[in-house]
Formats: sequence, structure tokens, C-alpha cells
Amino acid sequence: MFDIGFTELLLVGLVALLVLGPERLPGAVRTASRWIGRLKRSFSTFKAEVEREIGADEIRRQLHSEQILELEREMKAMKRGILAPMPTSDTGNSAEATPPAAETTSQDKTAQP
Repeated sequence: MFDIGFTELLLVGLVALLVLGPERLPGAVRTASRWIGRLKRSFSTFKAEVEREIGADEIRRQLHSEQILELEREMKAMKRGILAPMPTSDTGNSAEATPPAAETTSQDKTAQP
């Protein structure tokens, strides 16, 4: 991560031994390792949360793109006459959106000249 070699670690350890002394050095190492562990965990949690959000945004974008592609396919099919136009009624009932077909009875056929 920081590209610290063995000689740099040895130098830091010797300076810490001289500054803190042999009595306080083990406690300082434990405290430092706890803080480093907490930082690593918090960074990994943050990273996982960001990746999850990015993944969720990517899924939303993909779904939106698929919906747009499906609408484009329907429009092309309508232009070619393959698909009938969808009703634009807010009620959602297709029977109300289309007018009823005219029925022809036997009386209508005889009454016409």
C-alpha cells in the first residue's frame, strides 16, 4: 500500500524503541495495530457501500436502457404495421378505449335496398 520496505520498518522500530523505551513499546504497538485495524475495516465498509451504490445505479441505468430499447422496438413495429397502437386510456380498460364494432343483424340486411 505505502511501498515500505523491510529496512524502513526496521528503522521505524529502532526509533520507536529509543523514544518509547522497552516498557511502553508493546502497548504502543498494540494500540497502533488496533487503530490500523479499525481504519482498514472502516475503509473496507465505505468501499463496499460505494460499490453497492454504484452497482445499484448501474442496474437502474441498465433497466432504463432496456425500457427505452423496448419502446423503440414497439415504435418500429407500429411503423411497419405489425403491432396495433396501444390505448392511451388512463383507466387501463382496453374495452373502453376502443369503440364497439357495429353488429349486423338479419333485419338490417333485409331493410337495405
